[in-house]
Amino acid sequence: MGYEHTQKGPWRFLGYIFALLMVPVLWAASDDPMAVLAIGGAMLLLIVLCEGFSRLTIRDDGDRLSVVFGPPPVWRTQILYRDIESIEPDRSNFLDGWGIHWLPGKGTIYNVWGFDCVRVKTPRRTVRLGTDDVDQLVAFLTAKRYEYRTAAENRVSEV
Repeated sequence: MGYEHTQKGPWRFLGYIFALLMVPVLWAASDDPMAVLAIGGAMLLLIVLCEGFSRLTIRDDGDRLSVVFGPPPVWRTQILYRDIESIEPDRSNFLDGWGIHWLPGKGTIYNVWGFDCVRVKTPRRTVRLGTDDVDQLVAFLTAKRYEYRTAAENRVSEV
């Protein structure tokens, strides 16, 4: 049983709009090669970051859950199934924002759009994964957690 889901957000279109708005500035600075390089570089960086943060893919990678922003792969993290202590549906809010960041008492959020998320607690951290597929992700992680807990208990009882 595998899992893979990609949620898309609108950030790529905003990046293109802002990059297009920078074209007149680039045109006005065309006499200065350094300004053209700086503005062109800023436009390219804006497009790459907006593309990268416009999609969040959550997938089963054998013994772990991989969470990747992109393509291009801008940021990634992994959660080992054996480390999962609890899984529960959750909701973020406007103040929690989107992207990647840590919030006191709430842990790290990975989100591209919307407020639905899944809270995953491990001994070392709490991660909230934004998704428009909450029920399926919770069911998958619950099954994986049970599978890894059962396997660990069987290894202990064999000893």
